[in-house]
Amino acid sequence: MTDFIDQTAKREQAITDAAIRNRKRYCGVSATHCEGCDEPIPNARRLALPGVQTCIHGASRAEGVRV
Repeated sequence: MTDFIDQTAKREQAITDAAIRNRKRYCGVSATHCEGCDEPIPNARRLALPGVQTCIHGASRAEGVRV
């Protein structure tokens, strides 16, 4: 017999999975050059993040994170 905690955990996981599947995705046009540092944005990043406007270093600077 499954206990209450296991049932609750399964329900929570199902809700989380549904939220991930149904999230809104931005599908704009990616920039070719970073708006922060004007360096080229790698094609792999542009494909992975449709609508991206910054390179990884520009995004890190904007968020205050060192890469």
